[in-house]
Amino acid sequence: MNSIEASSITVTPLNFIPDLSNATSVPLNETVCENWREIHHLVFHMANICFAVGLVIPTTYNLHMIVLRVMLTIGCALFIIWATLFRCALDIMIWNSVFLIINLLHCIYLLYKRRPIKIDKELSSLYKRMFEPLHVPPELFQRLTGQFCNIQTLKTGQAYAAEDKTSVDDRLSILLKGKMKVSYRGHFLHNIYPCAFIDSPEYRSTQMNRGETFQVSITADDNCKFLCWSRERLAYFLESEPFLFEIFKYLIGKDITNKLYSLNDPTLNDKTSQKIDRQPSLCSQLSVMQMRNSMASSSDGEEGLQNFLRGTSTASSLRQPSPCLRTSPKMKPIEESVEDDVFEPPSATTSKAP
Repeated sequence: MNSIEASSITVTPLNFIPDLSNATSVPLNETVCENWREIHHLVFHMANICFAVGLVIPTTYNLHMIVLRVMLTIGCALFIIWATLFRCALDIMIWNSVFLIINLLHCIYLLYKRRPIKIDKELSSLYKRMFEPLHVPPELFQRLTGQFCNIQTLKTGQAYAAEDKTSVDDRLSILLKGKMKVSYRGHFLHNIYPCAFIDSPEYRSTQMNRGETFQVSITADDNCKFLCWSRERLAYFLESEPFLFEIFKYLIGKDITNKLYSLNDPTLNDKTSQKIDRQPSLCSQLSVMQMRNSMASSSDGEEGLQNFLRGTSTASSLRQPSPCLRTSPKMKPIEESVEDDVFEPPSATTSKAP
């Protein structure tokens, strides 16, 4: 038995070189294609062209995802037609039917996300003037104004906030229509026009100190309509939207700056205030907050108001002679057009006391 097995084993010498010239070709595998079949139907090639077009669309194109899904859907539909009518392949038809449904649903979802957002007519001017220039998407603006805010109205003479009575922790509002006036102890300070925050200085101050009340009175100078947010719910929403949080910081700071300009120039109207587009500085914000939130801390409110407005165009209308006001004999009163040479130069003819 072992001798037969040993005799069947052939030993090849080390220096043996096979003769390939007389070797016959032996097929390596039965599935090797010897004769290529005819080219598939045109529908098959159109399906692959659709796949290729969808894959080569650059991502910089705005609608590239939608176009990609549309081309994949068309390609899968052509594959189903080819597999059903020309190939009679059930498995190809089933798989492409699954891919067709997936791509079609995804395409519908993308189209739904890009649907035109219809903004309420009362809020369209607010969006176009304040939020659209800052590239806030309409759907984000709709979320901001559609869940935790409402539109309220005030008739002429009604108060939005009462001095030393109304809390500043409850709401934040933007005027949509009409005009409001801000006053301190009966003295007019500035107006509030549409598409401007009503209580932006109070909102800014309550981020540092809670439990404060309005130090000014805000009343409707006309039939007014304003958009009002709940302060607490707005804060939670802005925490979840960092982009919108930065937008609100900019808008509130800009609004505070505009109110500071209005204090310096009470004739500033709505059209002129639109041209003021400066980045708000901390100095300007603190100045307005000092005026609207800290003037009541003065021992004499009348004197504190006049001291704050001294040197501005509003001071001339508010200054009234008072026996309590004492001026130094060495100082000139500060006029509107004169801000230098406050102190009088020493007189050469001053006589010495005996």
